[in-house]
Amino acid sequence: MAKIKSTLENKLLNQKIENIRQKIENNLSYPEILGEKYTEKRNKKLQELKDQHQSYLIELESKTLSKDDYLKTFSKEEIDKLDHWFYWKKRAIDQTLKRQTKKHPDQKEQFKQKHQENLEFLSQKYNENKEKIFNKYTIEGYSDQEIEENRKFFETEKQRLALKYQTYEQQLIKEDHEKLSKQQEKINKANELLNQKLIQTIEKKKDLQKDLPLLEMDDDVILKLEGLTMKFGGLIAVNELSFDVKKGEIFGLIGPNGAGKTTVFNCITQFYKQTGGRMLYRDKTNDVVDLSQYQVHDVIKHGIVRTFQNVELIWELSILDNLLVASHRQYQTGFFGHLVHNPRFKREDEILKAKAIKILTDLELIAYKDFYPIGLPYGVLKLIELARTLMSNPNLIILDEPAAGLNDLESQKLVKTIRKIQKEYDCTIFLVEHDMGLVMELCDTICAISFGKKLAIGTPKEIKTNPVVQEAYLGGE
Repeated sequence: MAKIKSTLENKLLNQKIENIRQKIENNLSYPEILGEKYTEKRNKKLQELKDQHQSYLIELESKTLSKDDYLKTFSKEEIDKLDHWFYWKKRAIDQTLKRQTKKHPDQKEQFKQKHQENLEFLSQKYNENKEKIFNKYTIEGYSDQEIEENRKFFETEKQRLALKYQTYEQQLIKEDHEKLSKQQEKINKANELLNQKLIQTIEKKKDLQKDLPLLEMDDDVILKLEGLTMKFGGLIAVNELSFDVKKGEIFGLIGPNGAGKTTVFNCITQFYKQTGGRMLYRDKTNDVVDLSQYQVHDVIKHGIVRTFQNVELIWELSILDNLLVASHRQYQTGFFGHLVHNPRFKREDEILKAKAIKILTDLELIAYKDFYPIGLPYGVLKLIELARTLMSNPNLIILDEPAAGLNDLESQKLVKTIRKIQKEYDCTIFLVEHDMGLVMELCDTICAISFGKKLAIGTPKEIKTNPVVQEAYLGGE
C-alpha cells in the first residue's frame, strides 16, 4: 500500500514539475510575442499618420504643377485604362470582320461597310470619354510666380512632416520599450518564484524516490526494452524483444509484414499492455520510468508522441488549428478561463499560436497555415503530422511508416525534415519503415525483427550485410 501511495505521489510531483517548467517556458517566450504585438500596433499608427501626410502632400504638390503638367499627371491612369479598353474593342471589331468575310466571302463589301461604321462609333465614344477625363482634371492653373511659391511651401511642409513622423516614431518606440521593460520585470519576478517552487518540488521528489524501487539505465539511453512480449490469445506477436534506443539518434525497426513492428509501437505508447517484459524510458525530468505503469493518455506528458500509418488530421480544422489541438495539454487555464477567455487564457493562446507558426515556418509549411487538409498533397499532409508532434515538446517521436504512399521526391523531403527535427528540436526518432532506401539513408541504428523476435541490431551497413537479415527480410543474396 505504501509503495502504491509513493508511486502515485511521484506521478503527481512529475506532473507538477512539468507544469512549472511549462509556465517558465511560457514566461520566457512571452516578451518576444509582446514585442511583436507592440511593433504591429506601432506600425499601424505610423501607417495612419503616413497616409494623412501623403494625402496632404499630394494636395500641395498639385499646386506646384502647371495646367498641362497637372492634366498629364492626374489623368494618366484613367487615360491608360481608356486606351486599353479602346485597343481590345477595336481588336474585337477587326476579328469579327475576318470571321464574317471568311464565312461569307460574297458579302465582303457589306461587312466592310458595317466594320467601318463600328470603328467610327468606337472612335466617337473614345473621344467623348477622353474629353470627359480632360474636363475632370482641367484647372485654371497658376502663374509661374505662384507655382514657385507653392513649390517652396511644398518642400518646407515635406521636411516638417518627415521630422514630425520621425519624432512620433521615436516616441512610440520609447513608450513600447518602457511597457516591455515593465512586463519583463514582472516576468522575471514570476520566474524567480517559479524556480524556487521548482527546486522545492524536485527536492521533495528526490526524498520520495528513496522509498521507490531504483530503475537503472545507461545515461545515453532514452528507451530500453527488456524481454518485451505481447500475446493475443495463442498468437505471440512480440517474443522477448530487447534493444536500447540511444538519446538523440534515429532508430529504425524493420521486418516483414506481420513481424510485430506496429505492435511494439502500440506497447511503447500503451495502446496495448504488454504480456511480459518491461519498457524503461528516460522522461523529460531525466528520471527513468516504467512505461507499463502509465495510461495511454499519460505517455505524452513524458515526451513520447507518435504518428500513424494513415494520416490522422482533423479535416474540418485549418492546418494551424490542427497543430493547436496537439497542444491542449499545455494550457494551464482551467475550464472557466477557457469559457470566458480570461487574460491568462488569451496569453497562453498567443504563446501557443506563436509556437505553431514557428514550427510551420521551420518545416517550410507556413504557406499552408490557413488551408484545410482536404485537397492538399499527401506528402504535405505527412509533413503536417510531423509538425504537429513538435507542439508537445517531445523527447521521443515514434513514426509508423512515415514514407508510406510518398513518391521519391516527397520521400527525400521527408528525410531532410526528420533530420532537421532531430537536430534543431533535440529529439530522438524511432521509426518503422518498409522503404529500405530511406531506412538505410536515414537511420543511425537499425533493429531487424521477424515473427516478433530480434534477428540483428547494428548500423545500416551491418544490417545490410547480415546474412540472417538477408534471408529473413531481403530474401537472401
